[in-house]
Amino acid sequence: MKKKILLIVVAILVLIQFIRPERNLGSAESEKDYTHYVQVTPEVAGLLKTACFDCHSNHTEYPWYANINPIGLWLSHHVDEGKRELNFSDFAQYEPKRMDHKLEEIAEEVEEGHMPISSYTLLHKDAKLHETQIKTIVDWVKGERQKIKLP
Repeated sequence: MKKKILLIVVAILVLIQFIRPERNLGSAESEKDYTHYVQVTPEVAGLLKTACFDCHSNHTEYPWYANINPIGLWLSHHVDEGKRELNFSDFAQYEPKRMDHKLEEIAEEVEEGHMPISSYTLLHKDAKLHETQIKTIVDWVKGERQKIKLP
């Protein structure tokens, strides 16, 4: 019985290797990206690219293990979810009220240590934000939120 269950599990793992979710390989920078609505210093842009863009833009740098399912399926779902919450590549399309709210959420999530998520920073050590980097992002958000003209 145990051998039969093991064979079924192995068969399932082999079969799911043929499922290939669509890759998030568009351009992170476009005429609709966040830089067309808010001012961004090179320092902040670098921090956002390193810590946020893989899940919150139209371009993901996939690690080798993304080719192995179920990990690849989980990553694909995670990226889709992240882009639904905030997409820096489409930020300029948001209404001003939504932009303001998204900027507010960026500061909150970074300050509270919720973003970038620990499962990401575990393998992407350079994405882990230090206190000075967090302050840089939060200060940037505060400055840009003051510039948004809400209806």
